[in-house]
Amino acid sequence: MAVEIKSVKRFSALYFKGVKAQDKLISINGNMIRDFLDYEFYIKDEKLTLEIEHNGKIRFIKLTKKPEDDLGLGFGSFLMDKQQRCKNKCIFCFIDQNPEGMRESIYFKDDDSRLSFLFGNYITMTNLTDTDIDRIIKMHISPVNISVHTMNKELRVMMMKNKNAGDCLDYIKRLADAGVEINTQLVLCPGINDGKELEYSLNELSGYYPAVKSIAAVPVGLTKYREGLFDMPAYTKETASDVIDIINSFGESFKKKHNVRLAYAADEFYIKAERDIPDADYYEGYPQIENGVGLWRNLEDEALDVIDTLDKERVIMREVGLATGVAAYPLIKKISDKLCEIYPGLKVNVYEIKNDFYGHSVTVAGLITGGDLISQLKGKPIGEELLIPEVMLRKEADLFLDNISVDDVSQELKTKVRTTEDCGLFLIQKILGDL
Repeated sequence: MAVEIKSVKRFSALYFKGVKAQDKLISINGNMIRDFLDYEFYIKDEKLTLEIEHNGKIRFIKLTKKPEDDLGLGFGSFLMDKQQRCKNKCIFCFIDQNPEGMRESIYFKDDDSRLSFLFGNYITMTNLTDTDIDRIIKMHISPVNISVHTMNKELRVMMMKNKNAGDCLDYIKRLADAGVEINTQLVLCPGINDGKELEYSLNELSGYYPAVKSIAAVPVGLTKYREGLFDMPAYTKETASDVIDIINSFGESFKKKHNVRLAYAADEFYIKAERDIPDADYYEGYPQIENGVGLWRNLEDEALDVIDTLDKERVIMREVGLATGVAAYPLIKKISDKLCEIYPGLKVNVYEIKNDFYGHSVTVAGLITGGDLISQLKGKPIGEELLIPEVMLRKEADLFLDNISVDDVSQELKTKVRTTEDCGLFLIQKILGDL
């Protein structure tokens, strides 16, 4: 196996060795190079022998380098080959709940361990082999983020529709024994892997502490496009409360033994259960904030801290619109109202956008479409600009999930559209017009 070199930095060490774009890198110090992880790991040595293929001929290039030296090679992407697709057919898969006619990338199911290591993506481990686990251990890659869902092997096979889904849970022990840090998530489905099954999974995973650093429980996301899919109810106020009670009972018990809570319920469970979001201390440094665990508390605390430092004598004359999802609306409205109390000349039109595209059971801001923004805000007072959370847009472009662009929304609503981050400081600065 070899990876194609896309570029060679001018005046770099390998530039002077005659390496060129379209040459192929085969190995470093006898170790095969499959992707960027291999490359980054093996170039750390001081003395290197690179096996390069040039026009079908093999060259061995020797050089001595300092640890910080850049070899100057570019590969076009971190993976250097095709991204691995998910081989599971999970009964709760959100991608299967997309309507037809969306862009192709929306339907791609990622389950690539390399993206977990590089960008924090969660993997199911069903694509991994013993060789992959050996590689993780050898390279000391940490942390590994794993979508566990359940520690019951038979149940995991049923939920993921993959005969290997149960046996690969054994990899957790191998990684833990090798000292690899692990973050885990459980996508909970009412009546399937919550209740007693949740208790079992928490107890099993906690047995791998301290290698297992955190466990996040998140509710299954259900859209209106579930025809022909597994019949599954949504969480109710009562069933969401049951999940919180189990998580907190476990967390309190574990904290007494190890001084760490370890397991957390996502904010969505608290919102569904109509319970107050816990204080910051509960989240112990927010190890699962990107999974929606403690995001509300962190944003609120950041915003209130910033508000305390504001110049209260400042004069602000400004009207701005702010759109968010149903789940975050109460918090964003609370922050905006506090700012308007301080600055009478400030008017913030906060809009709760209902998800007509996916269905009203979907309440997070990140799944709001451009079409819903336009249809629900057209003709309403906005102001100088409309602020939207950056999670509404896809990473590859300024596009919403329905392929409507930011410019499209701006033209339809006849106002400038800007994004805001999940950060109290930046949110307030943009509301006040300071950014």
